[in-house]
Amino acid sequence: MFAWADVSPAIGIVQLNPATDRPTLPPMPAFIDHISIPVSDFDASAGFYDAVLATLRMERRKQNDIGLGWGPPETAAPIFWIIAPKLGSATSGLGLHISFRARDRGEVHAFHETALRLGAQDAGAPGPRPHYTAGFYGCFVLDPDGFKIEAVVREAL
Repeated sequence: MFAWADVSPAIGIVQLNPATDRPTLPPMPAFIDHISIPVSDFDASAGFYDAVLATLRMERRKQNDIGLGWGPPETAAPIFWIIAPKLGSATSGLGLHISFRARDRGEVHAFHETALRLGAQDAGAPGPRPHYTAGFYGCFVLDPDGFKIEAVVREAL
């Protein structure tokens, strides 16, 4: 049986948070620079994502004639974009799933509550999902265009 005490902090994998006695993982490296999705109602989606992404400490970083982008304060460029509709551009549909990284369970709950309050459809309440990966705690909603978006904190891997 695996126990957190068996993982040596000396090798840099996991350290226990003394306040909670829960593991604290090192930051996950980012391998994707940004994501953009088409939206059917640009203004409605802008308001939706302003509120939902604020729960994860993301803010508007750039707007141009193509779209609108958000990112956390520590990044130089937006990491998530919505794109205004235009003839021949991509459309929403089944299969696309975007996961936003939360810092803790509170942010997961705030993301879910804010999205539902703004009309998103519930696709999975906040909670642990050990069948995904160890320490996975997240929620899922369908945004105004039907994209499946998620907030997750990985408390252990």
